[in-house]
Amino acid sequence: MRRLAALALLIAAPLPAQAQDYAEVALPDPAQEAQASRLMDTIRCVVCQGQPISGSNADLAGDMRRIVRERIAAGDTPDEVRAWLISKYGDWVSFKPQVKPATLPLWLIPLVALVLGIWLVSRRLRRHH
Repeated sequence: MRRLAALALLIAAPLPAQAQDYAEVALPDPAQEAQASRLMDTIRCVVCQGQPISGSNADLAGDMRRIVRERIAAGDTPDEVRAWLISKYGDWVSFKPQVKPATLPLWLIPLVALVLGIWLVSRRLRRHH
């Protein structure tokens, strides 16, 4: 019984190591790897914040790369994988956030501030002339 348990441990032991390496190993299908790489360049590392997961050394970024490759290999589209990552980590994880009612103020406030600034500067210039 002990030998059987030891054998099972030896067989299962490499599995986590293989899963760990999958974060760094390219997919065998070049088209799928290209999709995964493009997607990884547009997903923000939640640890490094300003860096894409494709170039981050953080453990979490490695986990995210692994998830991207596994899901692409399983047949998910990059948009499906992006949606899943956003559902797990929030809109902030994407370098290309979508415009939707909840994020509309984030898109409009800078535009309104710019227009207001231009208007204030033009008023001040008119007063001095």
